[in-house]
Parts: sequence; structure tokens; C-alpha cells
Amino acid sequence: MGQVHYYFLFACVAVGYFSMVSATGFVINRTPLRVTAVNGFSWANCDSEGLPGKIHTLTVLPDPLSIPGEITVSTILNTTVELNSPVTVKVTAEKEFMHEWIKIPCLDDVGSCTYDDICDVLDQLIQPGQPCPEPLHSYGLPCHCPFQSGSYYFPVTSFYVPDIPLPSTFTSGNYRVTVVLSHGVQEIGCAKITFSLASSFSHWV
Repeated sequence: MGQVHYYFLFACVAVGYFSMVSATGFVINRTPLRVTAVNGFSWANCDSEGLPGKIHTLTVLPDPLSIPGEITVSTILNTTVELNSPVTVKVTAEKEFMHEWIKIPCLDDVGSCTYDDICDVLDQLIQPGQPCPEPLHSYGLPCHCPFQSGSYYFPVTSFYVPDIPLPSTFTSGNYRVTVVLSHGVQEIGCAKITFSLASSFSHWV
């Protein structure tokens, strides 16, 4: 299920504007920050394996991941139904604050956001009719809807994560992200991801 891989990328790239949490919610301060490390990454299917789309395996190494640095990813994703447009992705991101989980608002399409049709997003990122980018092309993995039912294997692959400023509501601390994939009223898949971030003030303006 190629686009389940994409929605996990959406969930994992959880970095943007510097925020402070108050008793009533989030007070936004747009001081540039940079993420320096990600650690404690874990995941689970949140539906007890009952939905048609699920993660069979997902490995992200090293732990902790230093930024900039190299990340290694592998996954097997399964779906028993074909995925056709529109495919909605709902992301709920929360940060732990004083032993409570505070929902992070959607700001500049980062945070607790709903993406109405990931198929359309993919068409904007990758021109339909063009070959899928590497390494998807070499692995024979699709990058456009529809996605046929079956299993999709993304072998162990390393990527370089550059040192870049990231707009975010994410500062140092513990996070959990719930990602729900659906088509119309049908829920296709649901996953929960937890991780911790370390961040510092950026020298970029």
C-alpha cells in the first residue's frame, strides 16, 4: 500500500514553529528552531489489526537519529482493498506537557491537520505519467492512485536528513501522532506513532 508509506512520512515529519504551551493551549512564537535529534520512535496499528490497511513491519534506525544524519527505513504494508481517490488522511498530533497530552493545532499544514486527498497531493508532487522517483521506481512501488490491494515491501533503504530550519509547533519533548487513512466513510487504516524530539534555536533568519 504505497500511500500508507506516504502518510507515515507525513506523520513523522512533525516539525515547524516554536511554541509554548499555556494552561489554555498553545501560544505561538515564530522564533526559528531546528530539530537536532529524534529518539524513542515506536509504532502500532491502533485498530487491533481489524482494518483492511495495516503496517506489518516498520523499522526506523538509528535511535536516536541525529540531524543532520542518515536514517534507515524499511516497511511492509498491507491492504485488502484498492485505494482510489479521494483518500483522506487525518493526523492528530499531541505533545506531553506536565503529564497531560495537549493537542497541537494545524499550522501551515503541520500538526493536527486533515489532508482531503493524498492522491491529489501525490499528483502535484509527481507529474502523472512520469516515472516514480527513486528508490520507488527501482523497487517497483507505485506513487499514484489507485493503489491495488496486496502487500507492499519497501526494503532497507538509507536517506540523508539535512540540517535545515523547520517551521513547527514542535519543541523538545515527547510526542504521539495518530494517523487515520480513509476513503469516504470507510476507514482504511490507523496507526499510532510515538517519539521524542530534541531541538535548539536556529541560526537561520
